[in-house]
Order: sequence, then C-alpha cells, then structure tokens
Amino acid sequence: MSVWRSPPDLDALNAKQKNTIGEVLDIRFEAVDDQSLTASMAVDERTHQPYGLLHGGASVVLAETVGSTASYLVIDTERFFCVGIEVNANHLRGVRSGRVTAVAHPVHIGRTTHVWDIRLTTEDGKACCISRLTVAVVPHGEQPPGR
Repeated sequence: MSVWRSPPDLDALNAKQKNTIGEVLDIRFEAVDDQSLTASMAVDERTHQPYGLLHGGASVVLAETVGSTASYLVIDTERFFCVGIEVNANHLRGVRSGRVTAVAHPVHIGRTTHVWDIRLTTEDGKACCISRLTVAVVPHGEQPPGR
C-alpha cells in the first residue's frame, strides 16, 4: 500500500527545485516507490567544506529536502502545509566527489507529525549519513510551531 496521496511526478518535483537551494546544490529527485522517495546531490565545490569533503550541512540539506518533499506528497495540500521541526544527522564517512543518494522512508505518518528515516549513500553504495527528520503538519491559516 502506497503512502502517497497521489502518485508522485518526478519531473514536477525536479521543476520545483528551480530558484531554490536544491537547484544550487544540484539536488535531483530520481525514484519513488510505494514507501520511499529518492533524490541525489552532487559532491563538488558547491557542497564541499574547506578540506575537500562533503559538508555535513549539505548532507542535511539533501536529507531535509527529500524528507520534507515526502511529507508534502502525503498531505492534503489544499488544507495543510508542512514544515521541518527537527533534523539530525550522523555523518559516517567522508565523500570527496560524485553524487550521494538519499532515500527517505516513513517511520511515522501521523495527523500532526511525520517522522522520516533518510539514508545517504555514496555511488558505490556505502552509507555516508543517517538522518531523521520530524515534520509538523499544519492547517492553512495557523502559525507553524516555534514561529
């Protein structure tokens, strides 16, 4: 059984990256199945820290992008919007080049919160980051938590 409200359109998701940090970091939505959403990001001068490794903050941007987008695909966007309220990441290995791929799986899809497990891997399939994102589901017209 699919978690998505309607079948996701990867072309539409990629078009939404225009003029955002996703476009700057070359984040691309690549795959979807009934229980996961996958995106990738370039590892190059745009995403490096000063010592030539993938910046942990860039990994978190990818994780939050794919997890937040996944939440958006679950909710009734006519009635609700969603905002990230907590993200954490464990950085497991350094990456110098290529692309990293993030796969978001739901841990909890509730009425007011979603929790996503997001795993980032290198091109050779090695885990480089494990992240968890908590998203608040907020009715239109209400203020998001903490804002």
